[in-house]
Amino acid sequence: MGIIVRAETPADCAAVAAVHVRAWQVAYAGIVPDDILAALDVTARTAWRLDRLADPDSPFHNLVALDGDTVTGFACHGPYRAQELDDSPLQPEFGEILAIYVHPDHWGTGAGDALLLAALDALPQPEVRLWALADNHRALRFYARHGLHPDGLRATYRPTGSDVDIPELRCALRRG
Repeated sequence: MGIIVRAETPADCAAVAAVHVRAWQVAYAGIVPDDILAALDVTARTAWRLDRLADPDSPFHNLVALDGDTVTGFACHGPYRAQELDDSPLQPEFGEILAIYVHPDHWGTGAGDALLLAALDALPQPEVRLWALADNHRALRFYARHGLHPDGLRATYRPTGSDVDIPELRCALRRG
């Protein structure tokens, strides 16, 4: 049947939250402290997603990948945020992929490729950016296969409620 990518709906939010939590727990093991990964909450993440999806003023768009009726991954894209904070000024001359996660049971199935290509197709800007944890080598290889390479800008990510700073790299794809 193949992978289908479409816009996320409220009915998808619980499945997307479960994908998000599990992808974090597997992909970030050894990078993000175990106690932070163990504390991730699907119910809280579902509520957060529902709120964000219901915001009519949000400039960000959410996609889901489906294998049959199963949500296997998601991506969020929109204008580039000038800073890491959600309420930071936007730089609409650049596109950004804010998140892309696939359930670990579906890694290597093409779901991530389909999501990334759909997000890139939806972004009209000549440059698209994303942030990745510097030690997430699997993700960095995936992005590089699609032309997104570190551009030299570095930052740190601090998980909510922690005092841990995790190095990040910004990757960019320049088109045209």
